[in-house]
Amino acid sequence: MNKRNTQQRRRGILDLLAEQGEVSVDDLALRFETSEVTIRKDLTALEDNGLLLRRYGGAVQLPHELISEAAPATISARKQALAKAAAALIKDHYRIILDSGSTTAALLPELSAKQGLVVMTNSLFIANSLRELEHEPKLLMTGGSWDAQSESFQGQLAEQVLRAYDFDQLFIGADGIDLQRGTTTFNELTSLSRVMAEVAREVVVMVESDKIGRKIHNLELPWTSIKILVTDDKLPDTAKRQIEQQGVRVICAPVSTEHTTSE
Repeated sequence: MNKRNTQQRRRGILDLLAEQGEVSVDDLALRFETSEVTIRKDLTALEDNGLLLRRYGGAVQLPHELISEAAPATISARKQALAKAAAALIKDHYRIILDSGSTTAALLPELSAKQGLVVMTNSLFIANSLRELEHEPKLLMTGGSWDAQSESFQGQLAEQVLRAYDFDQLFIGADGIDLQRGTTTFNELTSLSRVMAEVAREVVVMVESDKIGRKIHNLELPWTSIKILVTDDKLPDTAKRQIEQQGVRVICAPVSTEHTTSE
């Protein structure tokens, strides 16, 4: 079968799994009119991407706590603006990392027109959403230990997986921006973010302007690790100049007033 048929079959397997909670190799082989060997390869690939768990003779859904990371009902106008500006930096066939978070997740609709992307993520929501894109990227997942606070995979295993690759760009959000130090976060797990930055040639921070100047005790990425900051056009000129003095390119995306979605 060609790649498109393989993708359609694997989507069908996930749809059945969502309906039934579990699936068996022999039933799937009959339903999709293919061999049990092919189905086992499908299940292995889907498990490797963090989308199901293999069981003897079939597969089951991931535990609920691992799939509770939900998409926001709407994407705010500011996040849409940031996403459009950040997506303009991505070229076809780039290898990128998308960190977990609602701001980076806003990039997903903007990636549909990109071809030949390779995307690494530590987010189950982002991984599932990437499968729905018209030009489905090659998906890589960090694996590691699930952290309920950040709703992402963290830990030494995730860091080891990242260090086995190199990437063109990292797209990452922030809870706050310290104008003197860099990005700050409430989460104490910052080591994976730093490894992501190490293995990417260009680090792009996506953050809404009202978080700039917000000092939080945990420093995530220093300015020396950051190449570009994408924010909205509400950023004060004084703050923009301070960030640029750190050697960081600042992109202020215009926010559309056509949408009334809440921030």
